[in-house]
Amino acid sequence: MVSFSNLDIVIIATFFLIMTIIGFIPRGKGSNEDYLLSGRKVGLFLFVLTNVATWYGGILGVGEFTYRYGIVSWFTQGLPYYIFAIIFAIFFADKIRKASLFTIPDKITEVYGRKLGLITSGLIFILVSPAPYLLMIGSLLSMIFNIPLLYSLIIGAFFSVIYLFRGGYKADILTDAFEFFIMFIGFIVIVVVAYINYGGIDFLSSNLPVNHLDLTGGSSPTFILVWFLIALWTFADPGFHQRCYSAETGSIAKKGIIISVFFWALFDFLTTSTGLYSRAILPGMENPVISFPLLAEKILGSGLKGLFYAALFATILSTMNSFLFISATTFSNDFIKKLKPDAKEENVKKYTRWGLLFTSIISIVFAYYAESVIGLWYTIGSMCIPGLIFVVVTSYYERFRLTDRMALLQVVIATSASLIWYLLRQNIQMSYLSDLEPMVVGLIFAMLIQFIGKKRVP
Repeated sequence: MVSFSNLDIVIIATFFLIMTIIGFIPRGKGSNEDYLLSGRKVGLFLFVLTNVATWYGGILGVGEFTYRYGIVSWFTQGLPYYIFAIIFAIFFADKIRKASLFTIPDKITEVYGRKLGLITSGLIFILVSPAPYLLMIGSLLSMIFNIPLLYSLIIGAFFSVIYLFRGGYKADILTDAFEFFIMFIGFIVIVVVAYINYGGIDFLSSNLPVNHLDLTGGSSPTFILVWFLIALWTFADPGFHQRCYSAETGSIAKKGIIISVFFWALFDFLTTSTGLYSRAILPGMENPVISFPLLAEKILGSGLKGLFYAALFATILSTMNSFLFISATTFSNDFIKKLKPDAKEENVKKYTRWGLLFTSIISIVFAYYAESVIGLWYTIGSMCIPGLIFVVVTSYYERFRLTDRMALLQVVIATSASLIWYLLRQNIQMSYLSDLEPMVVGLIFAMLIQFIGKKRVP
């Protein structure tokens, strides 16, 4: 059981109050660029803070993975993303900023036409659903304040929408900046306390399963390869593209992503260490998803526990807010604007606000009725990404482009192949096939169509 002192609750409530006040600083006046991308004037400092903070929404999943498998969680969930993020920074960041668009579907529409633009809009709207993050927020609020989950979900959504509705993207990045510092402080505190009370590497070596400190965790090369392939979705990450579009210059976008990798590595060290301490101090846990909260209950005193929970909220909210706003932007800019060509340009901001409400309601319902939404989100992501990666990459590199028809086939077939394999593999008896991820199957089909289609392009 988890218990909280009055001081813990005051600290958590103060965190939400400060976050809301900061979110209300921007007024959301001005052009669509001001509301959707902070006027494309985001400097290096804010770029790095928001880019780092929004990368870790599934923090409870990080705790579970590390508790179960050890540092292989970093080797599969951290290292490959650093590599692809640096590649993205070098080869795409400046090009994306120079395009001066609003979203990925804008670029797809520009290169491959309206039909494919609408299809990719649908895939991205699914991909960036904030529902899994809202479920985590709601679960934590329900645990702390002992209120029903539905009320917790509504409260969590309210605290996100209220300032995004008013201040737009600028409110998002300012709250992200605040959350950046809280998430680092909270995890530094729990790692330091664990080190002081239990010791360092000697304690972990003596109290962890033998493979937990093995870089690959005893996993097969195929398992590692699959996770590296999954990290390819960095190239189609809507958050990366949004931040590049909003940067003051292409150079800032490029430098900002590369600097972010350093802070990701630092935060990964903190979260991986926390997960290892959880496994060493609390062995035999039935539900490792809550390994971080239970470790905090075990080793943190009054006040410090409240600070750590504020860090958990900050880590999740920074991603949820960003996904919520990207979903709303997709709703307004990529659905309404394209389906209603006669819609006035000045109404995009209004439609985005409607998108915030629409997305929030869907997320509340989805999170409430689908308690396995995090796993479902991962599955959906694995099915959406194969259809997006190549059209996103080729939209910025003309020499790799397909015809409009072949690009459309690539998206449809790669996505369908992932979905079909997901449905079929549960009934396959051969382990080496049943272990094959749907995303990998989709990528194989996408690469095949890319090869065939490119050969046909004169």
